[in-house]
Amino acid sequence: MRFLLLSPLLVNPVIKFSNSNALLGLGFQLYPRHSRYLRSPITMASAKPKPAAAVNKFPVEEECVGIARKCWIKFKRESTFALYTPFVVSLASGTLNLDTFRHYIAQDVHFLKSFAQAYEAAEECTDDDDAKVGISELRKNVIEELKMHDSVLKEWGIDLVKECTLNPATAKYTDFLSATASGKVEGVKAAKLATPFERTKLAAYALGAMTPCMRLYAYIGKELQAFLEGEKIHPYKKWIDSYTSEGFQASALQTEDLLDKLSVPLTGEELDIIEKLYHQAMKLEIGFFLAQPLIQKAVIPLSKDHNPAEHRLTIFSDFDLTCTVVDSSAILAEIAIITAPRSDQNRPENQIARMLSADLRNTWGDLSKQYTEEYEQCIEKMLLIEKAEKFDYERLHKTLEELSDFEKRANTRVTESGVLKGLNLEDIKRAGQRLILQDGCTNFFQSIIRNENLNADIHVLSYCWCGDLIRSSFSSGGIDALNVHANEFIFQESLSTGEIVKKVESPIDKVQAFSKIRMNCSNDKKDLTVYIGDSVGDLLCLLEADVGIVLGTSSSLRTVGNHFGVSFVPLFAGVVQKQKMCAGVDLSSCWKGLSGVLYTASSWAEIHAFVLGS
Repeated sequence: MRFLLLSPLLVNPVIKFSNSNALLGLGFQLYPRHSRYLRSPITMASAKPKPAAAVNKFPVEEECVGIARKCWIKFKRESTFALYTPFVVSLASGTLNLDTFRHYIAQDVHFLKSFAQAYEAAEECTDDDDAKVGISELRKNVIEELKMHDSVLKEWGIDLVKECTLNPATAKYTDFLSATASGKVEGVKAAKLATPFERTKLAAYALGAMTPCMRLYAYIGKELQAFLEGEKIHPYKKWIDSYTSEGFQASALQTEDLLDKLSVPLTGEELDIIEKLYHQAMKLEIGFFLAQPLIQKAVIPLSKDHNPAEHRLTIFSDFDLTCTVVDSSAILAEIAIITAPRSDQNRPENQIARMLSADLRNTWGDLSKQYTEEYEQCIEKMLLIEKAEKFDYERLHKTLEELSDFEKRANTRVTESGVLKGLNLEDIKRAGQRLILQDGCTNFFQSIIRNENLNADIHVLSYCWCGDLIRSSFSSGGIDALNVHANEFIFQESLSTGEIVKKVESPIDKVQAFSKIRMNCSNDKKDLTVYIGDSVGDLLCLLEADVGIVLGTSSSLRTVGNHFGVSFVPLFAGVVQKQKMCAGVDLSSCWKGLSGVLYTASSWAEIHAFVLGS
């Protein structure tokens, strides 16, 4: 098992335990990701929660960052969803049908006209001379871009009047932009915009609705630029180059700077309005991309062509550090230390005998040190084997058997030490309910469960010592319809005996559970499996799944994987490559296990966009 320590951010810092009359503050330290043993908790005094009034709208380190950057960071999820739209993926791969691109360009003309008008309105509203000059420059850039679009459309013989009527998604954005620029902003009364100072706020609102579009296109252009390398001919090179050019990147930055400048005198309530406008614009951009009529099939979202009568989609996921911010063993360890008696006089009668708190803390330190040293030795020993010239699953499997033996020995030491004795089931469930999951994780699983047409199965495979902790962490988010495969505490009158029902202790146990679940599925449907993990213990499952997705930055996982010929490919790059390879073929055959390729993702939002779309 991986032993990692808890962070103050993990749970609500105040939890009332069953054997204490006081509210106890929890504080913990983080240690190397493969270490699952608790070493030395921070003093509880240092972990006091901040009063609600002291909590900033944005993190402290971002206080000096302008509103434009803050909003871009806050709504990063939306930029990921825009990138993973079938239109953008097809364009990046060069397989986008030309008629679709022509339609897109024609719709973009309406966008640009609306932008030019909004810039003009913003320029008239602001009383800042420097801002007027900057907005005027941006408006001129849009007019030049319109001229370029017009010449392209004429080359293609497209009549703007006859063939370029607005589609509903385009109209939604242009109407939104026109309304904002004219002062029809939710939460703002027209009477409040009578003075020159008040009208300058309107310029800020207009830029709040336009800035996300500029930044999003600059971002997408940069992301797509990588797919031009090594390509002799890419049909959309000119489009990609235009948005990666110094001129456009500078315009995007200039728009953000102007938004920041005009937002300086705004109140907190007015900044909230900017934030809402920014978010709405991002969502409308996604809608615009999704509205482009694709002729060819797209490989994403993965669930797009899923028919429950013919297909079976099964999502597998690790728990610790894949779903969670920190490792579950840290929670259990800290509960054990805090609830343990502090002296012989404090020992409750007629309960399971427990170590004193100080002794328990020292024992955890010794277990942690031994585990860390032996784990590192195991990894080093694996790397002494001759490096594979190509993907070698069999040798990797055999090598991980030794790591599995080590993990089981480590667990035996834990149970024999008695450190897990006397934990109250209700304390464990409360800690699970307060457990912080990775951003986007809960939303992903909720979206799968709520989609009745998908009818997908979810299985969580974990080394966690206590399955009740996992179940309570998901149930707090309303996620009950998933299957948990983990170890279980043995309880006696709601108190843990210190023994564990050992079900999933090692990489071999995990892959055996994974294979058993797949075998138990009927053979009357086409299977598609996705496994999401973050550690060496997940390697075999990741490789056997049709799509293996690695979250996080585990160096040991990549080092061991590379040693046995495993390739790690960024998920978006892999999707674009699949779109290129699978054009015109049965998409169900695009993703197959044991290919030796794993895909790396930076967030659950990226996985959500890939599997489910926006």
